[in-house]
Amino acid sequence: MPDQHQIFEVFSDENASGVAYKNKALKRSLINFLDQGGNNTITELSRELNISVPKTTSLVNELMEDGLLKDYGKVDSTGGRRASMYGLISEACFFVGVDVKLYHINLGLLDFTKQLVTITEKVPYKLENTQESLNQLLNIIRGFIADLPVDVSKVLSIGINLSGRISNTTGYSYSYFHFQEEPLSLIIQREIGIKTFLENDSKAMAYGEFCCGEVHNEKNVLFVNMDYGIGLGILIDGKVYYGKSGFSGEFGHIPFFNNEIICYCGKKGCLETEASGASLIRNIKQRIEQGSTSTVLRKNKQADDITLLDIIHAAKNEDMLCIELLADIGEKIGRGLAMLINIFNPELLILGGTLSETGDYLRLPIRSAINKYSLSLVNSDTQLKLSKLGEKAGVMGSCLIARNKTLSI
Repeated sequence: MPDQHQIFEVFSDENASGVAYKNKALKRSLINFLDQGGNNTITELSRELNISVPKTTSLVNELMEDGLLKDYGKVDSTGGRRASMYGLISEACFFVGVDVKLYHINLGLLDFTKQLVTITEKVPYKLENTQESLNQLLNIIRGFIADLPVDVSKVLSIGINLSGRISNTTGYSYSYFHFQEEPLSLIIQREIGIKTFLENDSKAMAYGEFCCGEVHNEKNVLFVNMDYGIGLGILIDGKVYYGKSGFSGEFGHIPFFNNEIICYCGKKGCLETEASGASLIRNIKQRIEQGSTSTVLRKNKQADDITLLDIIHAAKNEDMLCIELLADIGEKIGRGLAMLINIFNPELLILGGTLSETGDYLRLPIRSAINKYSLSLVNSDTQLKLSKLGEKAGVMGSCLIARNKTLSI
């Protein structure tokens, strides 16, 4: 049975040169083709890679010895000998995804063929910029890995999503847990013992949705993460757009309002100050203090303990205060999105994040504001859809990003 080191060797160029380097590159190209197109014959692989059949056969045999490919049997033929179909082995290796929210964590395990093996959702957690919060995150990850239904040695890497400024190339987090000189990814990797990659939560959610959700043939897509804050993932010409330093998509920090509300980023008037989950909770508390009634205070819950999930549950049960305030922030989010539509002219706009669970209570006022504030000639070709993956978007994105980064090392 091939071990983790043997599988890693296929994706590492360390100590490789000359023929060995070329062979590794060809192996990765072969895996990538099977990854994208599914099982194929030696002849088809040879044609695709533009190398001889004997050379292709040799590479396939080596990858089978590495435990990454297997013969899936003969393909139907109209004449002559039937050829074997070769493909990836799902259980060859695995990747863990960790999607860190403000009040909970979602974790998942992805196999080599990009199938979600297991997922654990809404593990209680409070994201704070403290060493204690980081320690709790590490313990949750350790617990998840310890309970995995697969051999831990087959887990090649972990992808972790955090909100705020993340450099996915260096592994630094500048908004949370920036306590030491070395990258947070290395700190976590040392603690857990598995290769670790970091990504911004909105970008990871967008990537999950781009790969496994509502995106089909569209090449220019915007994904809006509507949670306690507001984030944006951008797909341009079929590729995720990161920007020069990897910090693109700070949609929530556009100085949209002329108010005195200080955003958590330290500036005033950001879109998030009046059009986010945090602002929604603040507004509900204010209205309750002014005498409004709401079912969010069911079961003796105090106003200071209200969460987005409480508001979503109340809205779905026709709580008029929640529905009214959702419509208000929906109109403001829609105005912001109208500006993005005028700039990007996307084919598809996807509403994701916790607040997307409100469905039409948020989607309809957003759609109305988009129609009102964007140019009709520009927005007429833009589809507006709710996330297909929901809470799974971030987990899928983090797993896929860990997989991609590991396979491209």
